[in-house]
Amino acid sequence: MSLTQPKLAVLVKGWPRLSETFIAQELVALQDAGHRFDIWSLRHPTDVKRHPLHERLTGQVHYLPEYLYQEPQRVWAARAVARAMPGYGEAYRIWRADLRRDPTHNRIRRFGQACVLAAELPQDTRVLYAHFMHTPSSVARYAAIMRGLPWSFSAHAKDIWTSPEWEKAEKLHAETHGASFGATCTAVGADHLRSLADDPARVDLIYHGLDLSRFPSPPKRNPRAPDAPFHMLSVGRLVEKKGFDRLLNAFALLPTTLDWHWTHIGSGALGDALRTLAQDVGIADRLSWKGACDQPEVIAAMREADLFVLPSRIATDGDRDGLPNVLMEAASQRLPILSTPVSAIPEFIETGTHGVLSSDDPTALAAAISSMAADPESTENMAKAAYDRLIADFRMDPGIALLSKRLTALGADRG
Repeated sequence: MSLTQPKLAVLVKGWPRLSETFIAQELVALQDAGHRFDIWSLRHPTDVKRHPLHERLTGQVHYLPEYLYQEPQRVWAARAVARAMPGYGEAYRIWRADLRRDPTHNRIRRFGQACVLAAELPQDTRVLYAHFMHTPSSVARYAAIMRGLPWSFSAHAKDIWTSPEWEKAEKLHAETHGASFGATCTAVGADHLRSLADDPARVDLIYHGLDLSRFPSPPKRNPRAPDAPFHMLSVGRLVEKKGFDRLLNAFALLPTTLDWHWTHIGSGALGDALRTLAQDVGIADRLSWKGACDQPEVIAAMREADLFVLPSRIATDGDRDGLPNVLMEAASQRLPILSTPVSAIPEFIETGTHGVLSSDDPTALAAAISSMAADPESTENMAKAAYDRLIADFRMDPGIALLSKRLTALGADRG
């Protein structure tokens, strides 16, 4: 066992999180590639369950003060240590400039968390790597400046599309202490970030892909019995960008000749409102709300369903999905897919070939569901094509190899 501390520190917004299996998958793969690191989380966990992936990580998990007032002694002690660091003055100057443009409690909290991070990181730390380009990257950037270390990030969806342009640009320019590199999981996101960077090569397109060794082989899907309901499944947080309100309204438009049932897995702030909507449109008895589930439970549900539905849309604040890993998980089980052409979803699903991409309009969704239920042969062929595309182009390994190379070049050790 090495007596030195890991040279790589990974920042996340919260750990562990059931809805962020893509992060857990990546970190386990980096660990398997020989990287040693600890996790520094801005928030404590709120999920009761954990995925098996979370148990595989061997590094320590450190929690920064979630709110500064909760640990005042720790924050003030850390700030005293940070102020003695050569880069503190520059970090403070940059933070003050950020604060003028974003005068929020969140911005103040980011600097306090950065002081704690800079003070408490082991002396052996050489590289910071943050998941999400907004809050975690801000904390990483301020702390990296204080410590004189390189930092990097992985951007996903909400953090790209709801962050101000000035902040993204400054995190992508060397003269403003930007990241040494940034990775993102969609081509549309990569194009956007490259347009803001001083050097487009600073941004890598790295699809999350799937570690297929964690998934069972697809089940043999027998024809649905004539008296069996058409079973649809959705997995996703109950938030605006997932479009479940549109889906419930679509269900209310399905023909009475179609016997159907829908199961939802996930939790979120809109849960009560969506249940009320289901009652209002008269479909509540056809729905099952499972709440948060771990990944084995999700896969088991996929193996039993007839159609996976994810009606993603752009939220009023600009938030949207990237390329949801859950679509690839559905494809791994040859479960037919109905989704929408939002953001990077068409990078995986070509409508009519690998699944169906519909407008999120309830009438269009209802028509797509009816069509797919009525044509199981065509639907099954699309599911097979999606599985083949997953195997050919969306494995996890190539992206992990590139990410590992980038982190190693910055000084992250490999055992």
